Amino acid sequence: MAFKMIVFDWDGTLLDSTGAITHAIRQACQDAALPDPGQEIASFVIGLGLAEALRYAAPSATDEQLNILTESYRHNYLKADHTLRLFAGAVPLLEALQQRNITCTVATGKSRQGLNRAMEQTKTRPFFAGTRCADECHSKPHPEMLHELMEEFSFVPEEVLMIGDTTHDLQMAQAAGTHALAVCSGAHPRNMLVQLPHLAAFTSVSEATPWLLQALDSGVLSTRTP
Repeated sequence: MAFKMIVFDWDGTLLDSTGAITHAIRQACQDAALPDPGQEIASFVIGLGLAEALRYAAPSATDEQLNILTESYRHNYLKADHTLRLFAGAVPLLEALQQRNITCTVATGKSRQGLNRAMEQTKTRPFFAGTRCADECHSKPHPEMLHELMEEFSFVPEEVLMIGDTTHDLQMAQAAGTHALAVCSGAHPRNMLVQLPHLAAFTSVSEATPWLLQALDSGVLSTRTP
């Protein structure tokens, strides 16, 4: 089996941002005089587009409250944005994939502006040949992001691996017919992730690296769900 393109989710997979996002969602609900969705729901919606995430977290919100939610979320997230860091091992993995001429891309629930800012701050833009964001495609788990990336780089689903930390990522991969690898470093717990089709599950991209590079170098793929 030869993976030719690897698609990374961003938040919770490459960037350690889950805590900042959940805090911003809960604070936004408070600012809009809406019930606190709690940690579980605020975490569950990570990976969706912002509009979809806020509607799920605050189903009773009026249009006016949704506007307040959106502005408050952005304000509160941006307060922490400059402090966020990539997970340990993320850059070494990207460097190893670049050395192997693997096409690396991103499919994220972030906006285009948000992803561009994050890539500039983390100096990771050169690693990625293409990206898709939730404000230019259907939100996950719709497969449009993966379909567009496969079309752009002329790959078929069997040649593509999606790496993500949420069920939204794995469901998107399933819908697009690609392979999926779960990392349990972000928004959704392992017991949720492993219920969906996946080749392997690891605690982080760092732990996944030896397995992935061995599969790429040897062409032999073994499933693993630790």
